[in-house]
Amino acid sequence: MTQPVPISGEDVGQEQQNIRYELTTLAFRLLDGERAAAGIEPWVNSPDAQGRFLGCWQTENGPLGRILVLRAFTDDAELARERMRARAGDRPFGAGDHLTDLTMQSFAPFPFVPPVRTGEFGPVYEIRDYHLRPGGLPATIAGWRKALPGRHRVDPLTVVMYALDGPDRIIQIWPFKSLDERVALRQDLYATGQWPPPGAPEQILEATSLIAWPTPFSPLT
Repeated sequence: MTQPVPISGEDVGQEQQNIRYELTTLAFRLLDGERAAAGIEPWVNSPDAQGRFLGCWQTENGPLGRILVLRAFTDDAELARERMRARAGDRPFGAGDHLTDLTMQSFAPFPFVPPVRTGEFGPVYEIRDYHLRPGGLPATIAGWRKALPGRHRVDPLTVVMYALDGPDRIIQIWPFKSLDERVALRQDLYATGQWPPPGAPEQILEATSLIAWPTPFSPLT
């Protein structure tokens, strides 16, 4: 198992802050998951692809019939080039006729969160999506800066990032060994006052959560 990268609450270097993430959601009919996933790995790793393939998960709880793909790019320009490759193709992500919908969203990491490190951390992944009140991002980042280093030591984070388009929102991805571990960790963090981050819950207008399992070819497992 790969050890998670430490998080201190101090800003990482500017080059790491410039990293851009793309979270893509592929929707398909319930029985088409295996066929929809079959072309993803060759598509994201093709010679003309930009960026780095980090993770791929299929939902188990929450909206079903979904595959989520996480990739990292060195900057906005590299992400834009890869976005155009997807838009210009007739079989984006290699999923072809099995897709019923495709959404690609762009994110920047919180300034103190290091780049995603791939490895074996799951196999249960929770992907939480918080729609924030307008202007709520600075207070959210400030609260996470204080609380995340402590939580990360006992419950390592994959990434937390904020949307670059659309409404103010953040996405956070957490790996767990099991659903039971997830429940036990969250209960202990709340009981001991280590979580939630100070001032952050007040910024949340709506929160959703997905539980997803890595596909066999996901670099994050």
